[in-house]
Amino acid sequence: QVQLVESGGGLVQAGASLRLSCAASGRTFSNYNYCMGWFRQAPGKEREFVAAITKSGGTTGYADSVKGRFTIVRDNAKNTVYLQMNSLKPEDTAVYYCAATTLRFAIRIDEYHTWGQGTQVTVSS
Repeated sequence: QVQLVESGGGLVQAGASLRLSCAASGRTFSNYNYCMGWFRQAPGKEREFVAAITKSGGTTGYADSVKGRFTIVRDNAKNTVYLQMNSLKPEDTAVYYCAATTLRFAIRIDEYHTWGQGTQVTVSS
């Protein structure tokens, strides 16, 4: 069983930066090629894809709304995935979730089987 714990959320002003972290644990995590993803859910809206990265880090994908502003990276030695968020906008306000899948690469919510509890990001104007 894999567990995911997010951290790094907070309240910032528009234009600021934040870095979210997702620490993975569990005896199986290192044995599989887990693709890791970040999703977000704003109040009253459906959860949406933000970014994803393959096990090797060689392939990444981003939602159009965050391209050029967000960067996903991973440190497999630390079993941690990061989401660097720059030039934050009020519309980035949401609960951000980390997720894992044994697929090589995935961007659909239903392709992910393990989820963290989420971390709140609030961007004020």
